[in-house]
Amino acid sequence: MQVPQVIPNPEHQVCRLRKSLYGLKQASRQWFQKLSKTLVDLGYQQSKCDYSLFINKSSRHITVVAIYVDDILVTGSDSSKIQHVKTRLDSLFGIKDLGRLNYFLGLEVVYLDDGIFLSQRKFTQELLVHSGFVDCTPAVTPLPLNCKLVPTEGTLLSDPTVYRTLIGKLNFLTHTRLDLSFTVQTLSQFMQSPRDSHLQALHHTLRYVKGTTDHGIVLKGSDQLRIQAYSDSDWAACLSTRRSVSGYVVLLGSSPINWRSKKQGTVSRSSSEAEYRAMAQTASEVTWLVKLFGDLGVHSLKPVPLTITISQPFPLQKIQCFMSERNTSKFIVISPEKRS
Repeated sequence: MQVPQVIPNPEHQVCRLRKSLYGLKQASRQWFQKLSKTLVDLGYQQSKCDYSLFINKSSRHITVVAIYVDDILVTGSDSSKIQHVKTRLDSLFGIKDLGRLNYFLGLEVVYLDDGIFLSQRKFTQELLVHSGFVDCTPAVTPLPLNCKLVPTEGTLLSDPTVYRTLIGKLNFLTHTRLDLSFTVQTLSQFMQSPRDSHLQALHHTLRYVKGTTDHGIVLKGSDQLRIQAYSDSDWAACLSTRRSVSGYVVLLGSSPINWRSKKQGTVSRSSSEAEYRAMAQTASEVTWLVKLFGDLGVHSLKPVPLTITISQPFPLQKIQCFMSERNTSKFIVISPEKRS
């Protein structure tokens, strides 16, 4: 390692590292391997759909352990098994039991009479303080109306670090804010060379966040446990590359569990082609979710309805795709004349 600058080193010598001060690069991998082996020895199975998820199922109970680096969530239907795994982990690693889940990785959990409310209110307030928009006038929309941003319009920012930092914080905020997905996707395109027009649009988004600090998602129980998905696309939304933007949201019952807004990788020659690309991306995500819920013991989710609305070539034409038991697709096309 290099010699500290305050120490004279005319011969340009280096220091031999005998012990790492902050852990080796392999430390995180070795930690996960050790933790995984411990859970497997306790009878847990590692999910093939999410390697940070460990499941212990029996004929009557289920226990789930979710891991994010050194933060662990334990839930299940048998309190004795939950206590057993916590005791075992504490004896090996010395964990700290924080009790009932209220705050996890920036997510605030509020328990309601009919469900759970997830929000990032504290993180939102910190974002507004950091950006200086605590006392600003709230905006009604995430982006200005008819806003069309291009990479070459405006003056380059002298310090693009501020723009990139705020975009990174807004990206983290989309974990509970569906309404910001498209906006963050749009503003993220200009992080390499942000300009003043992009910064003005970002300031408008922060004003919108100021007026919606209490927004989040509600997870409710449902009489019908099923997955349904909705997808859409904005044809040729990018003015410079003419690429379309795909968007989808997946619901479990009436609760949103997965959503995304992303620019498509290729140029679609028609709006219908862009819609089908968006539907293919959504179907791929739904397939993964069905397998993930299968690991959790939920096998009655098929067929999954995937709804998409196409305005071309027929106005208000709706296409529904049902994923069958063999992961094949059946399409039902409903035109204004109700033809199928």
